[in-house]
Amino acid sequence: MLPADVLVLGEQHDAAEHQRIEQQVVALLAAKGALAAVALEMADTGASTSALKPSATEQQVRNALNWNDKGWPWASYGPAVMAAVRAGVPVLGANLPRAQMPASMADSQLDTRLPGPALKAQQQLIRIGHCNLLPEGQITPMTRIQIAKDVTMANTLAQAALPGKTVLLLAGSGHADRLLGVPQHLPSDLKTKVIRLRAGTAGNESPEAFDAVWATPALPEKDYCEGLDKTLAPKP
Repeated sequence: MLPADVLVLGEQHDAAEHQRIEQQVVALLAAKGALAAVALEMADTGASTSALKPSATEQQVRNALNWNDKGWPWASYGPAVMAAVRAGVPVLGANLPRAQMPASMADSQLDTRLPGPALKAQQQLIRIGHCNLLPEGQITPMTRIQIAKDVTMANTLAQAALPGKTVLLLAGSGHADRLLGVPQHLPSDLKTKVIRLRAGTAGNESPEAFDAVWATPALPEKDYCEGLDKTLAPKP
């Protein structure tokens, strides 16, 4: 995958093996002196460890990143983050802050950021990802949030790029997709490589979506839709 200006690892969030791989990739790139920065879906843009010393405590790092342990267990992602900090490499929040989501939902300009077929595909993924339980009127606003997240992550990567080094993004595999996600919004002069971390062997991704697939052991079957109808049901 190297050399690359930007390297994207697209994980499955509940696959512990994927976070172990991310820590190993961070450590390897840092040891080679090739790591410009680590950008995270798991923290919001504007948060950064760049002001911290390599000896910073984990609590100082969590504070600098405004870490949300409920959404993103520190036990899972802390090892990769701390490997970068200990190597003197800045860790950057890259995600769209929640406060900006309402404006994104209303921003029709975001509909133009993907080619027509890719926009339709992204909308369909939003439907499927919410188990076909979202009212149709919410599909466009929710898709805009997804696109806004990808644009925000891409901007973070572009700003952190350094000649001769690699900026690493850790994000969910949907954000990593070349056809729909973050790579769509990166400057064309940045050499980008994308690896999907996939639990199990079954995959329906397009061959063009990722430069490589890194298969890890399958996880136990889980019904991600179970109970979602109650979560999404309108409050009385």
